[in-house]
Amino acid sequence: MATSSDCHRHRISKPLNPRESAKLISSKSQDVSVSMQGVEETSKLIFDSLKSKKYSFRIWKEHKLHPKQMNKNTVDWIAVVDSLNFSFWTEEDVEPWTVRFDGKNYTGYWALCAAINRALEEGIPLITPSHYGAITTKELEYIFRSETATAIPLLEERAKNLNEVGTILANKYQNSFANVISECNGSAKELLWLITSTFKCFQDESDFHGTKVSFYKRAQILISDIWACFEGKAWGYFSDISFLTMFADYKVPQSLLHLNVLKYSNTLMQKLKRGVLIPSEDQLELEIRGNAIWAVELIYQELLKKSQEDKEMCLLSSGERNAVFNSVIIDFYLWDFAKEKLDGITELPCHKTRTIFY
Repeated sequence: MATSSDCHRHRISKPLNPRESAKLISSKSQDVSVSMQGVEETSKLIFDSLKSKKYSFRIWKEHKLHPKQMNKNTVDWIAVVDSLNFSFWTEEDVEPWTVRFDGKNYTGYWALCAAINRALEEGIPLITPSHYGAITTKELEYIFRSETATAIPLLEERAKNLNEVGTILANKYQNSFANVISECNGSAKELLWLITSTFKCFQDESDFHGTKVSFYKRAQILISDIWACFEGKAWGYFSDISFLTMFADYKVPQSLLHLNVLKYSNTLMQKLKRGVLIPSEDQLELEIRGNAIWAVELIYQELLKKSQEDKEMCLLSSGERNAVFNSVIIDFYLWDFAKEKLDGITELPCHKTRTIFY
């Protein structure tokens, strides 16, 4: 089995971690900024929801398509999902990629979950690394077949991701992502570095004004999904889950824009409204992603402040508070908010970047 030190040799220099990267990017941004008034108002909204337990990490398992059992198969299901959890958007005049499962049609991320569950029901061992390590684009084309004429975007790149992850897990980690987790001593920080050191397809890094920065959207959500599904226990126990930031994608910035937390320049807004494609690693893309992370960090700090001032919350230990209020849960909340309330709202468009990283 590979060790952390084996994997670390593949990269000599570390980029700034996502939190450090976000702070740097926010301090130097020209077209995106964070409104402290929006941060304060949004923190109140989320605090009330979390304190009343209307929202918590348990919401993850309440979604119909997510697995409910806490076992090794579930760990490997999540590893497959988050190896493929990117780029579901389509142009406005194009029917979305749509998967029918259990009598219902799904789009976007939920179509990915539905397609994986459908494949498993059909007897395809899609969550077994030794199987998907050798999977072909043609096989994936069948697994991700659509009810519409629109195919899943970046099919070849998805096959490449699965081949890489599956081969490494089969050869070095006894055919299960659970064995990657076992090497990290219950530390989300250690697991994040191990994932991004071991699997190239998780190395979500860029250059910003001469500094190497990172976002690690899919690596962080992989850890967080396991944490949420396992309710912070067994494979999902991480003593430092608050080390993780939000997962910089295209939906959460939309929520932050709607809630007046993020502010975009007129130039950027006009580009988004015209549907202009923003290339991966473009200055505008980095500013959107970096400021989204930093905005959630500021919301998180406000939540902690409110929890320390609240009599009921003060009864919780510091560790318990961090499990209730952290950037992961804020991200879950804002992503669900975007899916439920903002889909189809053209005056607050998502940015469009075609990439394997989100």
